[in-house]
Amino acid sequence: MTSDDSVDEGAERMSGRSLHGCLVAVVVLAVTLLAAMLLGRAWSACDAGVNSSANGGFLILIFVPVLWSVLMLIWLGVGAFLGDRPLIRAFALMVLLLTVFWCSISLFWGGDTYRCPSGVPPWWPHFIPAPGF
Repeated sequence: MTSDDSVDEGAERMSGRSLHGCLVAVVVLAVTLLAAMLLGRAWSACDAGVNSSANGGFLILIFVPVLWSVLMLIWLGVGAFLGDRPLIRAFALMVLLLTVFWCSISLFWGGDTYRCPSGVPPWWPHFIPAPGF
């Protein structure tokens, strides 16, 4: 094995890590924006919160960055903990990301309002349980 082979192997490993890092950021951002849009849409349909501007400000300035950071830490923590077990790691990531997604929506899901007496928007599918604790 020459030094050129080890350099090529190291460069290949680094390019794979940078690709994985970009994938992590994109997937976590997509999940975060989906949660923010779902929550904002539920608030708008039920006329929950102060007003649309305050709700949007909260979602953009606080909810999205905090949820993105939490999901990134979870992804990196699971990756470091499970290491080189791709199937187990993928399943654990899926379960944890969906759990945190559901819990983050449940914390801020609208309560009983005039438009939504049950706290569930009219467009919410009946076969999916509504978020909320």
